[in-house]
Amino acid sequence: MLQLVRFSKKNNEAFVKTVKSQVNAYFRENNISKFGNYKMVIKSIFMLVLYLTPYVLMISLELTHNWMYLLFWVVMGVGMAGIGLSIMHDAIHGSYSKHKWVNKMMGSVIYLVGANALNWRIQHNVMHHTYTNIDGLDDDIKAPLGILRFSPHQPKLKIHKYQHIYAWFFYGLLTLFWALDSDFKQIFDFKKKGLTKGHKKNFSSVMFELIFFKIAYYVLIFVLPILFSPAPLWTLILGFFIMQFIAGVFLAAIFQPAHVVPNTTYPLPNKEGQMEHNWLVHQLHTTANFAQYNKPFTWFVGGLNHQVEHHLFPNICHVHYPKITKIIQDAAKEFNLPHHSFPTFGDAVTNHIQLLKQFGQ
Repeated sequence: MLQLVRFSKKNNEAFVKTVKSQVNAYFRENNISKFGNYKMVIKSIFMLVLYLTPYVLMISLELTHNWMYLLFWVVMGVGMAGIGLSIMHDAIHGSYSKHKWVNKMMGSVIYLVGANALNWRIQHNVMHHTYTNIDGLDDDIKAPLGILRFSPHQPKLKIHKYQHIYAWFFYGLLTLFWALDSDFKQIFDFKKKGLTKGHKKNFSSVMFELIFFKIAYYVLIFVLPILFSPAPLWTLILGFFIMQFIAGVFLAAIFQPAHVVPNTTYPLPNKEGQMEHNWLVHQLHTTANFAQYNKPFTWFVGGLNHQVEHHLFPNICHVHYPKITKIIQDAAKEFNLPHHSFPTFGDAVTNHIQLLKQFGQ
């Protein structure tokens, strides 16, 4: 199916040329690199400190109240989401730095949060970014066992009537599934589809790396705290689940309202595998921004409230998205194309809930 799906090359050619030339002109005329800058370095240090400092304190301090240990796990959950949104995401896209070794190094922070770099690269960079909102190809709109319905083309179950309520529980399990078994299931699925080829590694090396870093993560998050932390065992177990739940909800609340909202579309190829639009215009129809003028929010979520800019130019570091948003908005308006955006984060989440409810009824 991957080989059958083709995007139009002729549809809205003028828009593609215009928006690319104008964005490139912005960087050229201002003598700015498309990659990260000192702001990315400062943010990276902040997110790593936010995640690792509570961990160090937890295994080294003897506190009088157990709730303090749980508070450390809460902060780690926020830091975990921050690492994913603000460091790993750009690095694995190759937009953190012009140097491949820097991108590889910074992308490796994904192992600190229990996930796998190759799986993310295939699922996110390849499947999601190429086939956004196309049912059967975009894994971001596919829920395990069909427990959630993210597309009008997916089968509807009776339980979906309540998915706008229970979805948030399953969102909270997102990173927990990564840490436990999703990566193993995905890597075999990707191998079956031939998607692990072309990454300069044979499958044995891929599996060794996956198992090695999983063990390293479990040692870091469980074994060392059990051996060295004065905290009761129950706080370590409960805290681990709290951390995962906070990170899962946070990540889902950023990614899902960017695509699964009433404004966006869920196109399918025709019988010949041809999509209606070219790839860039497809992204405009299937993606939405939110809270794009909220600078503190934009800073913390790695610019991923500017999803339109990110999907059109994933090779540009997120620190530049606020500056190129106006360029893309004006180009879309000129060619009568959509540039979806919600005024606030709350509006985006509310609309996501509304669409979940709609798809369930």
